[in-house]
Amino acid sequence: MEVAGNLKTIQENIGHACERSGRKPEDITVIGVTKYVTIERTKEAIDSGIENLGENRNEGFLEKYNHFGNQAKWHFIGTLQSRKVKDVIDKINVLHSLDRMSLAKEINKRTAAPMDCFVQINVSGEESKHGIEPEEVLPFIEKLEKYHHIHVIGLMTMAPHIDDPDRIRKVFRSLAELRDRIKEKKFSHAPCEYLSMGMSNDYEIAIEEGATHIRIGSKLVGS
Repeated sequence: MEVAGNLKTIQENIGHACERSGRKPEDITVIGVTKYVTIERTKEAIDSGIENLGENRNEGFLEKYNHFGNQAKWHFIGTLQSRKVKDVIDKINVLHSLDRMSLAKEINKRTAAPMDCFVQINVSGEESKHGIEPEEVLPFIEKLEKYHHIHVIGLMTMAPHIDDPDRIRKVFRSLAELRDRIKEKKFSHAPCEYLSMGMSNDYEIAIEEGATHIRIGSKLVGS
């Protein structure tokens, strides 16, 4: 199916999820995850009106950035190695995977302007998942205050890839509660307004639990 058709279906589903949860579709940012698709498919996504694209590897991101430049807003959603920060940090708009102090230090050193970041949290506790532990989030964010080029706009997580909506919902709800506690602190360097959660298999549940940024790959651009 064409990307435009996929996007229409996703927008309809977003609308339904927002109706169920008393939210507005315009408050949801759809990130088209293009990490597994070609330059041609990425162009189709941009032409379909997708303004935000997500990549998770330096090489794949740089290939697409060099081709499309500022035709899209670029979200880096994968683990970013500190030694590769210099290659991408002046090209991406949002980092979804800030998960350690050494990475924050390198970003702070390499960028001339504040970088919008989501702090990645391993809410599910799975060993295969990256991210800091929920109980470590507050002290981690407090320590980030010394890095003036780190701007924490929210929290990010990934739910288990399982057919258990209740367990998935619990993960998303826990992240939202954690975000609320940090937001209450009113940190100037970490307003923490947003939630990056929900992918192709669970984005409707994520929206019902407060997601503001959903990361859609296979259901949108294919694989």
